[in-house]
Amino acid sequence: MIFDCIIVGSGPAGATAAYHLAKKGHSILVIDKAILPRYKPCGGGVSPVVQDWFDFDFSPAISLQTHVVYYTWNKSEPIEVELKINPIWMVRREVFDYFIVKQAISKGATVKDNTEVMGIEFKSDRWLVKTPEDTYTGRYLIGADGAKGPMAKWLGFTKQKKLVAGALELEIPTSEPVDMKTYFEFGLVNSGYGWNFPKADGYSLGAGAFSKQRKAQNFKRILEDYATFFNLNLDNATECGHPISLWDGKQKLHTQNAVLAGEAACVVDPFTAEGIRPSIFSGLKAAEAINQALGGNINALDKYTETINEEWGNQMMWAQKLAQIFYRFPQFGYKVAVKKPSATATMSRIFAGELSYSDVANKGIKLLQKSLFNFN
Repeated sequence: MIFDCIIVGSGPAGATAAYHLAKKGHSILVIDKAILPRYKPCGGGVSPVVQDWFDFDFSPAISLQTHVVYYTWNKSEPIEVELKINPIWMVRREVFDYFIVKQAISKGATVKDNTEVMGIEFKSDRWLVKTPEDTYTGRYLIGADGAKGPMAKWLGFTKQKKLVAGALELEIPTSEPVDMKTYFEFGLVNSGYGWNFPKADGYSLGAGAFSKQRKAQNFKRILEDYATFFNLNLDNATECGHPISLWDGKQKLHTQNAVLAGEAACVVDPFTAEGIRPSIFSGLKAAEAINQALGGNINALDKYTETINEEWGNQMMWAQKLAQIFYRFPQFGYKVAVKKPSATATMSRIFAGELSYSDVANKGIKLLQKSLFNFN
């Protein structure tokens, strides 16, 4: 059988592309090396705006919704802000991602999990995707296998523009009622932040560094310290470290009958490290491009690169500028920006897609620069 499109990776990008392509009636094969549903280390914060990109209800995949954000600097100088308009969905990726996969299956997509792709080859006008069990043939190919996957390299993207950040996360189960607030800690982590995101049955406690100027630091020790702020017992915690591919500039994301999507395309926000929404967005746009290409549009994949670079990349340029100043002078950023309740309202609107970084970043950058100048 020749599939219209083979998608390597079943995360938010791959699953989204599979759903929208299968919904159009295309024959779709999704291949993932993990056994599904699979655990994915991730804070799991998602804007409800992603609901607008699908025609099914996400409620069964949402662990809980949080309406309060709580910030600290070195576990002190707290500020609490209520999200009056835009709550944050908290999800467990093994539930959320697989929920989208199941919707794709319901539309006719085929899924091969526990199947590692060993290599790919473009032959004539087809992609051959090689696995230990079989070789699958597809007219088009989407590489959506994440930050550590080989698809980008195999497709010829050997010099991607990306900033590879590091993060460590502890999944902490609890039988007690969870604290429904979303916590961010800026003083304990150099060039990044710590977080505590609630789930219905526990917490995702994490720390990550997201700046080019970051220094080596012991995330485990930082999280052990941060856990004392919540009186959390780490005896039953599950620990997982992982890389994050942050956006670091516009780049080509397509090649012969193939595109990259999700973290394989380095779409993660370089300021907040938000990854789920941009991955879904890229999967949606990849599906649109492949659908158009299957319909005979020879410029569709070129347009995909242009769309991601213009609609997402232009905003990430501003996010990157904010990140460069904020993470270089985080204490000033905390005092000048984070401690202002209006800043949380602004960021929640960006997170929800209601505002763009370009709408607010220039003002924010000037505010930080002015504060630093006055201090010096």
